[in-house]
Amino acid sequence: MRLSACIHQFFDQYLPRIKGSSEHTIKAYRDAFKLFLLFAADYHHIKIDSLSLYHLSYELVLDYLDYLESQRNCSVRTRNQRLAALKSLAKMIRLMHPERRETAERILAIPQKRTQRKLIGFLHQEEILKVFSSVDLKTKEGVRDYCLLHLLFDSGARASEIAALNLECFDYHHKTLAILGKGNRYRLLTLLPKTAELLTLYITKYRTTPKPLYQQQLFINQRGKVLTRHGIHRLCRKYLFKALTPKRLKDMSPVHSFRHSCAVNMLYSGSSLIDIRNRLGHEHVQSTMVYLHMDLSCKREVQKKFIEYTQSILTHDPKIEELIDWENKEETLKWLDSL
Repeated sequence: MRLSACIHQFFDQYLPRIKGSSEHTIKAYRDAFKLFLLFAADYHHIKIDSLSLYHLSYELVLDYLDYLESQRNCSVRTRNQRLAALKSLAKMIRLMHPERRETAERILAIPQKRTQRKLIGFLHQEEILKVFSSVDLKTKEGVRDYCLLHLLFDSGARASEIAALNLECFDYHHKTLAILGKGNRYRLLTLLPKTAELLTLYITKYRTTPKPLYQQQLFINQRGKVLTRHGIHRLCRKYLFKALTPKRLKDMSPVHSFRHSCAVNMLYSGSSLIDIRNRLGHEHVQSTMVYLHMDLSCKREVQKKFIEYTQSILTHDPKIEELIDWENKEETLKWLDSL
């Protein structure tokens, strides 16, 4: 059997129909196999169409991984991601082509390469308050951004998960949010009162009128289209740069810093590791255990102030009151009408 036909089977049948992989996973694997096929053809000195399943070997995969690091200067993390894609193909071969089971088993036995873990870039509670206070609430986009930042911190959701939210995901009466995470798994989160009130205010009063194709999307950009994960990344980066010093931002991922901050805040509050895993949507508890290696010396005064802030409702938020007062001033409205 030709290797190209096997890979077509992998993408057309195994990933979407048998394994139920997400569209994002399929696209990531697609990009990985483009480079692998080019390398395999060059490795055996034949054309891609001439590659057969028998050309796939343990030695080929190892040489490909070495090529990624030595010649393409890929990081160990990228190398491991490419290996994961090949291992997924090996699982399909083991299932659907048992005559090549031994080769598949050898590929599956290749270990992930160890790498140094980066420092977890989280925001301290006083820094979270600075980020929130850096938002200008005198525009619709400002209210949207303010709401979005609160939701990122409260939910611990990924940028892609926030971008995929629609109006039906939010239940104001029960203050819950349904998030579709990795592996097409939903998780239901109970939001803080302040976050729920902000979402309601944004949806009912400040949400930009969307174009027909995006009527059900929760977060809308200035052009009436859905706010993408790249847009969310730029938005977070903008407010972090306003509130924090360049030194603090050096090793911090703009969106993921809120996710880490959510986990750290839950540790501050005494939540269990399982509760944190469920909120963040980790498949394995080992992913959550990294937070146990952190020194979380807690400042009681800041924590008390922060808890009061997050538990408050909108009527206790002077910035929102300032916005509402500004919107209702007749003189200002008349001046705007005259422009």
